[in-house]
Amino acid sequence: MSTLIFIYDNKLVAVIRGASPSNIVDVASALREGGINILEITAETPGFLSMIEQVASAFDDILVGAGTVLDPETARVAILSGAKFIISPIVNPETIKLTKRYNVVSISGAMTPTEILTAYESGADIIKVFPANILGPSYLKDVHGPLPHIPLMPTGGVNLDNVREYFKNGAVAVGLGSSLVNLKQGVTQSRLKEMRELAAKFRAAVD
Repeated sequence: MSTLIFIYDNKLVAVIRGASPSNIVDVASALREGGINILEITAETPGFLSMIEQVASAFDDILVGAGTVLDPETARVAILSGAKFIISPIVNPETIKLTKRYNVVSISGAMTPTEILTAYESGADIIKVFPANILGPSYLKDVHGPLPHIPLMPTGGVNLDNVREYFKNGAVAVGLGSSLVNLKQGVTQSRLKEMRELAAKFRAAVD
């Protein structure tokens, strides 16, 4: 199965900030047990390359990629570490170009219709609508009016109360940040249990 089809089929992308190489396998296991098999490990997190490598080697049924990628140099080292997709919060044509050169899925961040079209025409496979909470689920429907062919993945403020509405308005996938993966208080057994249960609730809501 191709990376793109895997994303379309699974729909939920867990955005991981605040994990570490010592606990990333536990975090990934909890999310996987809850039914979420796509992990975005953000590039500003110390040790993110090691975490991508660990997840890629430990699980054959988890798709791992890098997020918050701002330049082609970071995209390249992430891909060489095992990232199967690259997510940016911005439109950077050079990052998209490098990602596609390595035959890896490019998910470029954009907000306005002009940015969304620019990212798509630059080669991005999916457009990360970010921050989605500013305009809400109805914005996707509005964008798809003139741009129905562009796959959109809202990220930022997606939670259990609105996730179904985002899909109803045309999302092909969603990014789930602190509403699912909140590691500010560290990675404890109780936090892993809570994450597992939340993942299962998101999976049930989408399925």
